[in-house]
Amino acid sequence: MIFIDTNAWLGRLHPRDQYHRLASDTWREIALHEEPCSTSSLVLGELFTLLGRRVGHRSAAQRAREIYRSDAMAILRPTEDDEMKALAYFEKFADQGVGFADCVSFALMRRHRIKRVFTFDRHFALAGFEAVPGAVSAAGWISQGPPEESAEEVPEEPTLAAR
Repeated sequence: MIFIDTNAWLGRLHPRDQYHRLASDTWREIALHEEPCSTSSLVLGELFTLLGRRVGHRSAAQRAREIYRSDAMAILRPTEDDEMKALAYFEKFADQGVGFADCVSFALMRRHRIKRVFTFDRHFALAGFEAVPGAVSAAGWISQGPPEESAEEVPEEPTLAAR
């Protein structure tokens, strides 16, 4: 399973995006290897807002409907516990300027035991996740298929203060 971040979506859907070519190539590789994909409702909210600003709200809403109707993407939704864990990440990574939506993604990825993320955002690697395409050359999975699942642990969660 690979988690899809906002900039990977935007790179695929917006031809003038700085990551369009690399995003399109990586999406093709993910599809070729039939790797299961997930994203979150917050990531999609960011995506639809950005698309609305760049290509218009009507076009963004059309894309949103296509994504919501698709069976190819699991859409993860945060619980209150996920949001509280996200607040701990938000504080932990404050000096790095990590956004709250990314922190929610970290919490969701840990809860669902997802180790890999398709992103162009360095914050996911900072939080201990394997960033694709950043890790593509090192892992070699573009030409050889995704790496085998290992028994290694999902990155550790920050300690949460009592509520």
